Amino acid sequence: MKIKAVKAYRRLLALKKPYTIARDTFYDAEIVFFEVELENGMRGMGAANTDVDVVGESADDTLTNLQSDAVMQLAGKDIRNFLPHIQLYREVFSKYPGTQAAIDMALHDAFCQCIGISVLDFYGRRHEKMLTSVTIGIKNVAETLEEAQEYYDGGFRALKVKTGREAELDAERIIKLREAYGAHFVIRVDANTGYDLSQLKTFIRLTDGQQVELIEQPFLPGMEDELLQLPMQTRAILAADESLKNTHSAFTLAQQKAFGIFNIKMMKCGGITSAFEIATIAAQAGISLFWGCNDESMVGITAALHAAFACPHTKYIDLDGSLDLMEDVAIKGFSIKDGYMMPNNLPGFGLTYL
Repeated sequence: MKIKAVKAYRRLLALKKPYTIARDTFYDAEIVFFEVELENGMRGMGAANTDVDVVGESADDTLTNLQSDAVMQLAGKDIRNFLPHIQLYREVFSKYPGTQAAIDMALHDAFCQCIGISVLDFYGRRHEKMLTSVTIGIKNVAETLEEAQEYYDGGFRALKVKTGREAELDAERIIKLREAYGAHFVIRVDANTGYDLSQLKTFIRLTDGQQVELIEQPFLPGMEDELLQLPMQTRAILAADESLKNTHSAFTLAQQKAFGIFNIKMMKCGGITSAFEIATIAAQAGISLFWGCNDESMVGITAALHAAFACPHTKYIDLDGSLDLMEDVAIKGFSIKDGYMMPNNLPGFGLTYL
């Protein structure tokens, strides 16, 4: 089966409400979509919403790359050779992980639709359902509790609380959440590189006994040696995010042993193929997997979900990015019940396009 045509376009999708992290406040998501159409009319879809501060790729870069002559040459190629195609574009766009991810997703989706199997089952299903966390941005205590109530009423069981500006206030928010909701919520925190060593120690001390499940990327990349001053028990719940960009950084971090968890994001590493390489490194180093996202279309979120469920050492998922959007180009890639996320088992990513 040959590829008939490819196309790329962008959409600026409003968020349901703005949210704040240690570095910035976000109001919308600029997403670049990539479609691969087969001769039989089947359509594979990929998407990219990169973080310029983390990977250095803008939406303009992604769109330009995906509309280039090099990518247009996919038309006429055999979809059965989708893995060599992916490898080629990983090399051509080696500095652009969002571009790689969009191509990788679309080719995976198109091929697996063509052969009538989900991407997850093509690689081998290792999980049926997992709790996803939903994210609360940096807010005061009252606003944090108010948003938590919305998630409680919606049936969610895991929160990821953004922190990284004031360790004492961050700790107070966690304490008040525990007082209000007891053990109902699994609580994770994400400092988005906002702490130094003293602030991190303060946060850990003040939240001792509050059952914080993990702490994501407390320091800026390059400061991993400082984390080695913490006891192994603490490092076991630290998750690398901004420091974990690609296979090379995964090797380095695995050797340093500063983090006990890897947060894999398609937009950082370049798609499913690259993500599995990082997952293999993590498995050999005894590092757990945590699959995260930016504010993304259901296209990207569903792709990450399929990859996560194909890895036996996936322990956590935080794939709530599409829930934040006012609108999207696709629906029905997954379902959520009582906070548990499940793929729909249809061919490809199983998406319905609007």
